[in-house]
Amino acid sequence: MTNPFVGSWTYRSFLNDADISKAANDLLFGEGTLVIEEKSTAKLGGTIGGPGWSLDLRGSFAYGAPMQLRFQGKGVVSGEEWIYDYIGWLVPVWPNSTDRLEVPAIVGSVIRTIPHSGSGGGTNPAGVVASFYAVRAH
Repeated sequence: MTNPFVGSWTYRSFLNDADISKAANDLLFGEGTLVIEEKSTAKLGGTIGGPGWSLDLRGSFAYGAPMQLRFQGKGVVSGEEWIYDYIGWLVPVWPNSTDRLEVPAIVGSVIRTIPHSGSGGGTNPAGVVASFYAVRAH
């Protein structure tokens, strides 16, 4: 069976904020490209990153309904260590759609595992949780 997680994905994450008056762009937590590689029968590797940042991934996946993946991203960004943990699920195929209309997607959650400096000069604290989705890039 081919590993459906392997490949390149467009990644976006959003803060979990219930204030409906906030614009979606104000909730953006991160965006970039997620590249997943199969390292062995159950292990995954790869990278996640965008302009100015990149993390190396190490994790695993599990068969099920739906299939699950879990990985940790680590890297040095602007001289500082970043660590994030991810868990996600492959969205099952809808029977009333088609391959042309339905793009494979992963949905999940990400947590900032350790603090790091923020772009405004403050600190981005550990423990912040966001929701993410990733769509297979063609």
